[in-house]
Amino acid sequence: MHLVFASSLVPCGTPESGFEIANAAIIAGLERAGARVSHIGFQWPGSSLDAPERTKSLGELDVKTDSASAGQKLTWLGKAMAGGLPFTSAKLRVLGDAELRAALDGIAPYDAVVINGAGLAGAFEKVLTEKPFFYVAHNVEHQSAAEAARRANSPVEQFMYRREARHLRALEDRLVAGARHVWTLTQEDRAAFGLEASDRASVLPLVTPLSAAAVPKGARVPAFDAGMIGTWTWTPNRIGLEWFLQEVMPHLPEQVTIAIAGALPAGFPKRDKRVTFLGRVVDAKQFIRQCRIVTLTARAGTGVQLKTIEAFEAGLPAVATPSSLRGIADVPANVRTADTGRQFAELLTQQIVDHRVGAVGDLDAAAFRDTQIAGMDAAIGQALREFSARD
Repeated sequence: MHLVFASSLVPCGTPESGFEIANAAIIAGLERAGARVSHIGFQWPGSSLDAPERTKSLGELDVKTDSASAGQKLTWLGKAMAGGLPFTSAKLRVLGDAELRAALDGIAPYDAVVINGAGLAGAFEKVLTEKPFFYVAHNVEHQSAAEAARRANSPVEQFMYRREARHLRALEDRLVAGARHVWTLTQEDRAAFGLEASDRASVLPLVTPLSAAAVPKGARVPAFDAGMIGTWTWTPNRIGLEWFLQEVMPHLPEQVTIAIAGALPAGFPKRDKRVTFLGRVVDAKQFIRQCRIVTLTARAGTGVQLKTIEAFEAGLPAVATPSSLRGIADVPANVRTADTGRQFAELLTQQIVDHRVGAVGDLDAAAFRDTQIAGMDAAIGQALREFSARD
């Protein structure tokens, strides 16, 4: 079976963002199921394609909103408004349908398209849905946009997110209705699309790519009591960070040390002397191993938390909110769950003390990874077999 993996980003270099890591895992799963996978989409400026012989690059494109100029953002907004597109899709509409169709013709013959996320699909929906397609829903995008609208800081921002939620909901409804099979990353997202009992949808448990999954050897030497890492400019992540700083930190002992790695929104206040903001770190795995306990603080958004997967694959002890455990069927024994700020602080304090005295430690997490891979392979294999049987 020959599949075209249509994504806003094609594989080009070491996966860094959660989206890229998830893509690599899903592509590996399709290939383990026996599919031949070709790629179509954009690439980061200055990057090199991982598999140029089976990739159709639509050109180099940087669509990061947080680093774009005000003029660029207005251009994207104008394109979205004029074309009736989600803002996230308008950023990708830099060529016409005919050009995309010609690029797909260069890959043919193929059996189906795997539409990876709503972004590229919103920009080129007509072309990408002309042939049979699968849909990979990384998140329930319209729910995330609606949540961002509720937390918006200005009427303009609120209008933008409400508009985005409206357009994304209509797009996602069409993709879900037309797909031969829908893969979500959590059971909650499957239910949100109304597919909880449908045999036309299944959940893909995620892992990190093998190259990224390797855990550094040797004993850990903690430099901080607890730590977290993420792209805090993304609204759902920022909500979790704000909750931790406002609802958890006041209940932690004065002597505790917290490290936070990752890009922060411009002007983000650094309010507590116990917290060290490190910005972007060169080696995320080495950083997180310097923290006695991993804090997983998701309070918003949909889909799976890749930083949760990474922590569990490394066998690290953690305290997590229920939202951080979306898509995790078997929670490791050295992980504690808390939903309120006070309870989170109490469990985190206890985990720190237990780690210092050796009562809680790292686990051999091979079983966790094996379980995740088995679940993914079962979901992909079943969907591809059913597709082959019908066509």
